[in-house]
Amino acid sequence: MNTYERLLIHAEDKNIIVVEKYFKSKSKGLCKNNKIGISKIIKHSTEKACVLAEELGHYHRTSGNILDQSKINNRKQELKARRWAIKKLIRVEQFIDAFDAGVRDRHELAEFLEVTEEFIDMAIEHFKGIYGYSHTIGNYTLFFSPLWVYRHFE
Repeated sequence: MNTYERLLIHAEDKNIIVVEKYFKSKSKGLCKNNKIGISKIIKHSTEKACVLAEELGHYHRTSGNILDQSKINNRKQELKARRWAIKKLIRVEQFIDAFDAGVRDRHELAEFLEVTEEFIDMAIEHFKGIYGYSHTIGNYTLFFSPLWVYRHFE
């Protein structure tokens, strides 16, 4: 079961209706009340998963029409939705798992984590905001600018 399918199950469990449809706008996803629309223009399940995760974030963390991103409150709500999506799809420890699995570039990392490269960039910025430029977990130090994993040897 891929990430998109798991998110569809999450939506169903929360009584959220998800439909794929063509939009008049260039939006990839929209959320209103308990309905989420995903653009049919998106063909890959990985990108659909990233869009659905963010729209679920809107469902769980935002309210009202926040399409006008010139308003500071709307930008804050957008950030809350993105943070929810990142927490749903990526744990910081997965960067270590990817390193141990031999992943060496962004494209491979995106495939390993089942997200888009753009989503990885967003996640790295998120984790950098939490941990600063580096974070140590056990024998590993993660550097977030640029993303790099260092394994300590004793």
